[in-house]
Amino acid sequence: MVDFTIDKISQLMKQKSNIRNLSIIAHVDHGKSTLTDSLVAAAGIISIEQAGNQRIMDTRADEQERCITIKSTGISLYYDIKSEKITNETQENTKEFLINLIDSPGHVDFSSEVTAALRITDGALVVVDCIEEVCVQTETVLRQALSERILPVLVINKLDRCFIELNYDGERAYESFSRVVENINIIISTYHDESVGELYLHPNKSNTTFAAGIHGWSFTIKNMAIFIGNRMNIKAAKLREKLWGNNFYDNSKKKWKKKKKFKLYQRVCTLYL
Repeated sequence: MVDFTIDKISQLMKQKSNIRNLSIIAHVDHGKSTLTDSLVAAAGIISIEQAGNQRIMDTRADEQERCITIKSTGISLYYDIKSEKITNETQENTKEFLINLIDSPGHVDFSSEVTAALRITDGALVVVDCIEEVCVQTETVLRQALSERILPVLVINKLDRCFIELNYDGERAYESFSRVVENINIIISTYHDESVGELYLHPNKSNTTFAAGIHGWSFTIKNMAIFIGNRMNIKAAKLREKLWGNNFYDNSKKKWKKKKKFKLYQRVCTLYL
């Protein structure tokens, strides 16, 4: 369990620069509530074993009975980030954050709840099932977020389904993830408010993450590059550029390739998937 007290939370509430207000939005059954459970467990409020089954944000009896979210529900989470993971750190108090998280409904009948949640938050986690990919309600809730000038972060969820349930190989999994990123960016380009500035989601830009909410883990390309680089003695910055896109590896010659000329060449990211 994470060590935090009510007094520590109260102090964080006074540090506005360390407060993050986020909504979780998605199509129905894409794993919002399960992912929220894992985030709540990471904050030390519930046990890891209960995450995914407790559905702590579904507080109403009918929500628990029907296993869907009907009303938007908020919770405050304490998060202590390790100093080595902070980029451009300028203040000592940037290690601790108070995250106000709102789990919103995914069903089309409760879209008004999504709008209400978005109007009091600064960012949104757009959760997409990597198998079902972008669905109708995904576009609807993302359009609502963009209309409220909310900055989205893409969460490609249920990676466990790719490999455990459907036995995807690395290349097929990559193609599925790539389609999700592409379709989300098409929606953004259609409804994006130019006054917000440039908005483009891409795994190498650290605004896209890959997750399996039911198992309580997630990663970004940056995290994976650091993890692999430390174990294989490769510079993380160089590896990060190779982990997404048309980058292939010739295992026989131990060289990077831009084009797949032979079957022996394997896309770099699929080596680790």
